[in-house]
Amino acid sequence: MGDAYAGLTAYHGDLHNHCNVGYAHGSLADAFQNARLQLDFNCVTVHAHWPDIPRGEPRLDYLVKYHEDGFARTAAQWPAVREMVAAQHVDGRFVTFLGFEWHSNYYGDHNVYFKGAEGEIIRAPDMETMRAALDGYAARGVDALLIPHHIGYKSGYRGYNWAEFNPKYIPVVEIMSMHGASESPEAPRPYLHTMGPRDWRSTYQYGLQSGAVVGVIGSTDHHSGHPGSYGHGRAGIWASELTRDGLWQAIRARRTYALTGDRIALKFMLNDAVMGAVMPATPEREITVDVTGGDAIDTIEIVHNNRVIQHYAHLPPDGDPFAGPLKVHLEVGWGERGIITDWRAEIRVEGGELLDVEPRFRGHEVVAPQSDEQDKYAFSAWERSAPDTVRFQTRTWGNLTTTTPSMQGMCFTLRGTAQTRLRGTINGQPVDVTLAELVDGPHAQYLGGFVSPAYCFYRAATESAYRARLTFPHEVTGAAGRDWYAVRVRQKNDQWAWSSPIWVEGA
Repeated sequence: MGDAYAGLTAYHGDLHNHCNVGYAHGSLADAFQNARLQLDFNCVTVHAHWPDIPRGEPRLDYLVKYHEDGFARTAAQWPAVREMVAAQHVDGRFVTFLGFEWHSNYYGDHNVYFKGAEGEIIRAPDMETMRAALDGYAARGVDALLIPHHIGYKSGYRGYNWAEFNPKYIPVVEIMSMHGASESPEAPRPYLHTMGPRDWRSTYQYGLQSGAVVGVIGSTDHHSGHPGSYGHGRAGIWASELTRDGLWQAIRARRTYALTGDRIALKFMLNDAVMGAVMPATPEREITVDVTGGDAIDTIEIVHNNRVIQHYAHLPPDGDPFAGPLKVHLEVGWGERGIITDWRAEIRVEGGELLDVEPRFRGHEVVAPQSDEQDKYAFSAWERSAPDTVRFQTRTWGNLTTTTPSMQGMCFTLRGTAQTRLRGTINGQPVDVTLAELVDGPHAQYLGGFVSPAYCFYRAATESAYRARLTFPHEVTGAAGRDWYAVRVRQKNDQWAWSSPIWVEGA
């Protein structure tokens, strides 16, 4: 069997995030500056409309006010948003889309996307009106679509209402963001927001069980001008090219997957079909999963009709750890909560080859309305100043809680030997560590004394640890209706990936 993904590339981006156009934080310019640091594509989705906002409840008057004030700011700045979306777009380098967020208690929150940089805010009072407006755009040659998000909240409380699903407008749903993961009620990253817990009848698996043919993405829903904020959610798209046409076609075809943070390349095939496909009936099914992770892979699960049918614990074979490229993740941060630390670092590879660099930057953990503002929201930058050297600067402020990370990171993919060294400086301190040391385990250092900021080079992940390929035969006879398969991947650093399904028609 050949590679059904031949001619496709995995691109990673964020289609749902916010800035101070609306009621979040950080300028639109900061948002795009942050997005270009670590994403292939981006849409800054500005807050725009909430037709059934809960008026008449005094305890929620503050909520109504800050939303409506935000919607007014969006309306005033919409022409500037369109202009910047058009100006930031560069085919082959960084793709932008125009979009806005439409809240609804009854239908669930949706983001509205235009394929290009043209379109107006649709202040639809209901979904029927929204669909009619999208049909009107299509008739004028402007393609648009809807993507529901934070779907797992209870229907009626801004969770998704699967009774209203229509695949004409919704090719994928967002199942991972800063709200948590909504694949199922048992998915990692539980809902902790004030909006409440997950409800089974709103989750993605409930939609699949109800017959929906719809793929998945992740995005951050970040509220401080930092698209792609590490760990909050990202979208993976298998596209033929990094253009609006290429990405849009892939979204429509559901060649998409959801991520928490790391740039995992997840290939999932059933016979010769790729994720998102609907296959004709066949009893003999060979499932292939091919993963290139951002760190050591822990488990891979194959799911059939919402039930795990194969749980694969990745145990890399013994062998030469330097036989292939290694991945080394460097993080900076820690220290006392609320104490800002500005970081400057230069790392060079000596006696080896630096193959790739993956920035893993975070933004401020801000969800509240615009009462207080930080002094800046674009505080990170990086460059590959020479083939073997990376320079970066960033900012940390201590971890908000013992379960809320605020570190900043860079992941290096490199080829070398036991004697290969990572040398340089971090905030003026000399750095010198060998790959032999990092294969054994992490290397940590502090800038000062107890509870001072610190940095850590984590254990190097060998190629056999971060790459996995498996095949699994599955035979189904006499299936009366359409069934489906999906894959989820967990890394040892607790970063996840979820594939869009592949469906097989009934006999």
